[in-house]
Amino acid sequence: MADSSQRIGKHMLYAMWILIFIVLAYFSDSFLNQQDNPNQKIANQYDEEGKAVVILKRNRQGHYVTTGKINGQKVTFLLDTGATMVSVPEKVATQLQLPKGARHGINTANGFAYAYRSRLDTVEIGAIKVTNISASINPNVGGKEILLGMSVLKHLEFTQRGNTLTLRQY
Repeated sequence: MADSSQRIGKHMLYAMWILIFIVLAYFSDSFLNQQDNPNQKIANQYDEEGKAVVILKRNRQGHYVTTGKINGQKVTFLLDTGATMVSVPEKVATQLQLPKGARHGINTANGFAYAYRSRLDTVEIGAIKVTNISASINPNVGGKEILLGMSVLKHLEFTQRGNTLTLRQY
């Protein structure tokens, strides 16, 4: 009887430690995701003229990363004023079912590469929505972050102060 009680006690102790590790892993993953993308939930705001305004926080690497939508589907954007167009990794473009157009050459931070032209019906960041946007599908990039380039940003007024970036739709 005592052996049976001790065995049950050991199993309960092991189960408790496993549960503690699972809970810690979940919360540490959530914490790290929040550090990489502090703008997962954006509050819709409007200025005195009724124009949409989005305020983004800089992530721990100094970048502005935010959750948004392409053609109504949730995506992660990395704002890049050095990118001419929106650049979508090919794997993400396939998931979004984006049309793959003509192949063209692009100059990237890593040198010359080939990509495919595409068009995005809508791009949304919070209450900001722009339509009919030029994009590139990039087969040479892994990951899931989409570079939000000037083909979208040219439709916005943006101001950086400290660790925040304010986007205002024209």
